[in-house]
Amino acid sequence: MEIAVRYVTRFRYRSPVWDSHNALRACPRSDDHQRSVRYELAVEPTARLHGYVDRWGTRVDTFGVRLPHDELVVDARASLTTEPRPSPAASALDDLAAPGFRTDRWLFTQPSPLRRWTPEMAAEARELVAGLDDATEVARTVMGHVHDTMDYVPGATRIGVDPAEVWSEQAGVCQDYAHLTISFLRSLGLPARYVSGYFYAADPADGSSPDGDEIVVQTHAWVEAAIPGFGWWGIDPTNCLEAGERHVVIGHGRDYDDVTPLRGVYHGDTDHELAVAVTMGAGRISSRPLPDVPLDAVDQ
Repeated sequence: MEIAVRYVTRFRYRSPVWDSHNALRACPRSDDHQRSVRYELAVEPTARLHGYVDRWGTRVDTFGVRLPHDELVVDARASLTTEPRPSPAASALDDLAAPGFRTDRWLFTQPSPLRRWTPEMAAEARELVAGLDDATEVARTVMGHVHDTMDYVPGATRIGVDPAEVWSEQAGVCQDYAHLTISFLRSLGLPARYVSGYFYAADPADGSSPDGDEIVVQTHAWVEAAIPGFGWWGIDPTNCLEAGERHVVIGHGRDYDDVTPLRGVYHGDTDHELAVAVTMGAGRISSRPLPDVPLDAVDQ
């Protein structure tokens, strides 16, 4: 299917700031089942753009604004095509021990800054999959368990919260669902990585298909588990489904820190207002204006 995405971030500062340096991850990646057709990026105040691909294979656009400014607007637009992604067949857990399989994905088996697990969480994961000898079924079972146990509650957590705290509260948003699933899978020895992107759905909590041509969405997160004999398999614990043609991949990494949409530093007053708006629609890049999104203190 053809999908258009527009991502806009707007900062307003209480007083002028200067020497702003930023890194943006908003360009859809291209792979065997997703192809980026067009990508446009505009920054106001005007800035020189520099793009590169980071160690995880994600495009990063960097830019700086040296002169004083009281507003910064980043407007990224993309058109892409997607197609259904295949599902893995049964794969014996013993194959995880095949030469090179874990060593090639070692970073995705270890705790990371936002993905740590307690002995209690590891014990729960082992009990959950006891008797299973299929890596695909293990990943599917963990996804279902996280989905069934967690409640989708916007604002219930913050970026960087310890996964044990999230699991204790059993409430959060897509990043929390993804981080918890990763923690459980890694505790079982199954390589897993965090995926950042967008989901073309009317409701991010139930995955329902949109009724209109263009909808307002939020950035979305899901998981890819490494399945022996298959490769990386996308699973979405928030919606308890496999990643498909409505999932638009921006990038992946160990956890959220590796694929933060926009990160920057500047000199000046830290008091500011922030608005983030994302729209998706069927077809090519839209020229229609974004919906009026109020300035709020919003976590990306």
